[in-house]
Amino acid sequence: MVNPYFQSKDKNFYLFFGDTFDVLTKFDFQFDVVFADPPYFLSNDGLTIQNGQITSVNKGLWDKSFGFDHINEFNRKWISLVRNKMKDNATIWISGTMHNIFSIGQILIELGFKILNIITWEKTNPPPNFSCKYFTHSSEQIIWARKYPLIPHYFNYELMKALNENKQMKDVWRLPSIAPWEKNCGKHPTQKPLALLSRIILASTKPNAWILDPFTGSSTTGIAANLFNRKFVGIDKEESFLQMSIKRKLEIENPQTAEIFRQRLSLGSNLFLLENL
Repeated sequence: MVNPYFQSKDKNFYLFFGDTFDVLTKFDFQFDVVFADPPYFLSNDGLTIQNGQITSVNKGLWDKSFGFDHINEFNRKWISLVRNKMKDNATIWISGTMHNIFSIGQILIELGFKILNIITWEKTNPPPNFSCKYFTHSSEQIIWARKYPLIPHYFNYELMKALNENKQMKDVWRLPSIAPWEKNCGKHPTQKPLALLSRIILASTKPNAWILDPFTGSSTTGIAANLFNRKFVGIDKEESFLQMSIKRKLEIENPQTAEIFRQRLSLGSNLFLLENL
């Protein structure tokens, strides 16, 4: 077993420094749920608008595409490794866009997963399309799949219904991008909002479940997990992102701060009652 880069005092938040392809092979543990935000491979020298300013879409070499074969090989390799670290009744959530999501869907089926939903995350505040040559890109997709077609998965249907004005929750989620208060410890270039990860975790896990994020970045997955009494393991090869993750974990170790975050997510202390309905 590889030693953690960071272990929280409450032993609910672990970070590992290194390449997922190397670190996962040293794990002798199986998880209840996986959330993965892998490279989208969209760093193609294009332009976008952020805060009213034209800026490059490039995130780094790790996000640059080297063709379809490279993308498929990368996705097949990491999904295969992660699959071996999932319990038989576990599920996986994988985010993406048109740049990588078709590859991921194909490989999930190839490896024996059963796709349950393809969630469309509609952003309420997307950057505008300044070329005016096509529709504004305002959504990302998140594939939810279980490990085996015939082994049932966990889904907290009643809680999702309760959080949706007592109506069945649909597979289109209209949620904002990250809020300013989520950037107190810095901002990751592909950071996901806590509202999105909180919903995913509450929908598909029970309290005390173990959640893995193999591309953890600033560990929004881990912060959401710990806010709602789940346990977390994150892996990343960028040390600066792990340092940001540690700051975020230390931030919510203050009970008042953690409760403020839950209230801002409209998921305050009454949630714990709802979860046990």
